[in-house]
Amino acid sequence: MGLTYKDAGVSIDAGNALVKAISPLARSTARPGAEAELGGFGGFFDLKAAGYDNPLLVAANDGVGTKLKVAIETGRHHGVGIDLVAMCANDLIVQGAEPLFFLDYYATGKLDNKVAAAVVASIAEGCRQAGCALIGGETAEMPGIYAAGDYDLAGFCVGAVDRDKVLTGARIEPGDVILGLASSGVHSNGFSLVRTIIERQGWNLDEKLHDQGNRTLGEILLEPTRIYVRALLPLAQEGRIKGLAHITGGGLLENIPRVLPNGCHADIDAGRCELSPIFSLLQEGGHIAPQEMARTFNCGIGMAVIIAPEEADTIEAVLQGASETVLQIGRVEQGQRGCTVHGQAGTWNSPKDWYATHNA
Repeated sequence: MGLTYKDAGVSIDAGNALVKAISPLARSTARPGAEAELGGFGGFFDLKAAGYDNPLLVAANDGVGTKLKVAIETGRHHGVGIDLVAMCANDLIVQGAEPLFFLDYYATGKLDNKVAAAVVASIAEGCRQAGCALIGGETAEMPGIYAAGDYDLAGFCVGAVDRDKVLTGARIEPGDVILGLASSGVHSNGFSLVRTIIERQGWNLDEKLHDQGNRTLGEILLEPTRIYVRALLPLAQEGRIKGLAHITGGGLLENIPRVLPNGCHADIDAGRCELSPIFSLLQEGGHIAPQEMARTFNCGIGMAVIIAPEEADTIEAVLQGASETVLQIGRVEQGQRGCTVHGQAGTWNSPKDWYATHNA
């Protein structure tokens, strides 16, 4: 009898079964401009139906990184899809763009429909949180490329913004206030360092940390990335925000300068940041210097919001009303484009002095 594709490790039937199972999840993300139906060769989006007359399209793509290894090792897959959407959608809102639609790429050595369905369900949840439609994607079985049980994710998101509402940071000037929106945890950056610390310290991902609500280390690390779109989009569209910085790889030090014009330097007071116990644990476990912490992890701040000083109290109240934890973490000063983090940040064991600077 001749060989079949299944003999080579790829099951067309399993793939078809997965598409059938996840189609209702995609439909749950439908929004004006997209019906969010799966099965075609491509997905359509109607910008006119979404209410745009003269838009610019903005695109972003990203992955979840080695945080996936923690999900695989613990068998907890229900949050990584939110991470995937967040990494893309948060990058769009910093440019003032509304996320419109999302496509995902799921690759594995052998398709496990239970795991894949859990991942796609969390992608759909992320899309609902971001207000965008899941209009398509790709599931690939690639025997010999991935180890047994491993999978990888990539996401692609497209948004739109009216030409006169694009956020460029050009209006930022010395004296402006920097608000920090609290992160939900480590988010999706720095996990190669996290996993190295875990390996060297011999930590158990199933160990419960009593100081953090009796949650396990794995649960805390896998807390999904917070999506800030719904809270920030109205303010961005009203022109009340001068600049936004998504705090991802590069941390506070390297991401805030990306939105600053020449002649502006961000001064961040670490004492005003709420250093979550998980960051303290990682810093102690890896003996990580403040400079490295501030350029690797978000250190409790997932988004920086730069606004005029006279707007600070009002916008802080609006964001708190949108269920964000808001902290006034610094100011823009005159100087070389860059960022300095200083002050005293609390840890589990003792307060630590921080001083780290990066000039762009």
